[in-house]
Amino acid sequence: MPVKNVLFLLCLTLITLPILAQQSGAPVYSNDKNTAKKQRINQLMKMEEEGDLIFDHYNVFGFKLATNGYGLFYERGKFITNTKTRTLTFELNEIKDPKDHKEAVSGDGYTYNYVSVGRLNNFYELKASIGQQFLLGGKGNKNGVAVTYLYSGGLSLGMLKQYVLNVYPSQSLYSIKSTYPTIFDSAYIVYDALGLSGGWNKLSFSPGLNAKLAMRFDYGRYNTNIAAFETGVTAEYYLNEMPLMAYVPPKHLFFNAYITIMFGKRK
Repeated sequence: MPVKNVLFLLCLTLITLPILAQQSGAPVYSNDKNTAKKQRINQLMKMEEEGDLIFDHYNVFGFKLATNGYGLFYERGKFITNTKTRTLTFELNEIKDPKDHKEAVSGDGYTYNYVSVGRLNNFYELKASIGQQFLLGGKGNKNGVAVTYLYSGGLSLGMLKQYVLNVYPSQSLYSIKSTYPTIFDSAYIVYDALGLSGGWNKLSFSPGLNAKLAMRFDYGRYNTNIAAFETGVTAEYYLNEMPLMAYVPPKHLFFNAYITIMFGKRK
């Protein structure tokens, strides 16, 4: 199943489970564990109403699916007040051009591989950002679902790794390594791409800046365990132009919309 479909199903599950739980007509059987949990949540809600901080900080890890790629991230949050949190986030993403697509190729007529037609470089970015998160409405609802908005900004490091292909020159039995757009202007037959194993000797870097604006839905805000999802928009600007595809003008500025799922703990 494609990564986009998996993330979509996970996010849909996070949204619908609390709703189904509220609407369920099945009887709820009380026990000591549930009673203790309810008492603890009531105590935390009372502390919050009195202005006390119920947690000090949190740590979350997450998966990100964007309109121009995907990635992983880690975030640490420090609770300043019951409605305000300071955040520090680190991300590793792969960015793709909208025209980037794969096609099946074969050098021997039998073995088929998939290559990204016209790709010049794989584009990876490391991001570090600081921001603030605010609880909407001043308080969470009785079900412990916190809806927050957040913004952040920081530094980025863009990395371009050359996309290298294995090709057969015309009338040759031996493969050589080549790249786009050279392939378009030759009689080479593309056999496959080296992927992560090739192109690191042509690695280049560019510094940049990033900014983000988002909404977050955090279920079980009175629990130590965190299960949440976030959706928003980001922008990255790089000092150097980032060439991703042959015959596509390179860009400094990248915009994208994204959705993430995240898991972690509060302490």
